[in-house]
Parts: sequence; C-alpha cells; structure tokens
Amino acid sequence: MSVYEKLKELQVVLPVPTPPVAAFVPTVQAGKLCFVSGHIAKRDGKPWAGQLGVNMRTEEGQRAARSIAIDLLGTLHHELGDLGRVRRIVKMLCLVNSGPAFTEQHLVANGASELLQEVFGKAGAHARSAIGVAQLPLGACVEIELIVEIR
Repeated sequence: MSVYEKLKELQVVLPVPTPPVAAFVPTVQAGKLCFVSGHIAKRDGKPWAGQLGVNMRTEEGQRAARSIAIDLLGTLHHELGDLGRVRRIVKMLCLVNSGPAFTEQHLVANGASELLQEVFGKAGAHARSAIGVAQLPLGACVEIELIVEIR
C-alpha cells in the first residue's frame, strides 16, 4: 500500500503548508537527509495554546501531536513532491509545554510517533526525544521537528 493510500485509509488530508512567520525555512536538505523545522500545534488555523499538566490533559496533547505530524507530512509532501521519497523517519524531537509536575511528555509524543509508524510502517519507526519545556512560541502546547532520510 502506498503512503497516499494509507493516508486515505486513515482519513488524513494533507494540509497546504503555511509560510514560516520568522527567519527560517521549512526544510533543509543535506545529502540524503531532510531536516524539517519545528511545527507548532494548531487548532482551527490558530496556535493550539495550553500547558500540559496545567490546563491540558495528556490525551489532548496526544491529539495535538498527531495533528502536528499531519502538518509535518504536508510540509514534506510540498518540499519533496512525493512522500514516496521518504526512505525513513530518522529522528523526532517533541517539545511539550509542561507544568512543573507533568511527566508524560513521552506519552504526548506518541500521538505523532504512532501516526508516522502507521503511515510509513517500519520506515516510520524512529529515534525520539520528548522534552518538557516552560513555554513554546505563541503559547503552543506542543512543537515537533523531524529528520528524514530521503531517496
């Protein structure tokens, strides 16, 4: 099954990427690696603000992380022209806007990790860091970046 058939089966529609609002580019290709800049969680086109363990629960953070994974795939599709060029998801960094007592960053990150593995199968299994931070741009609850090996 192709990546696009899998996305259709999962009822995932890839978004059109929005241009960056700061001084960076969405992706940089270096050899066979594509570095995808951090994407923040959005809901209804606006930053999905909140802090895990303060005014958001783990399950909501997982949904936010999944939505970011979809946005990341939209960026990759736009930049590569074909998600079939993805050989492997190498590394994911997930930053979670967390209250001081919140310790489930790894579970929040699963929202994105699980989708990437569903879409790419074994090639979606990746190294990962999930880190709690005091704040993210625009008050977003989660930010994720990727390193992808391409064909």
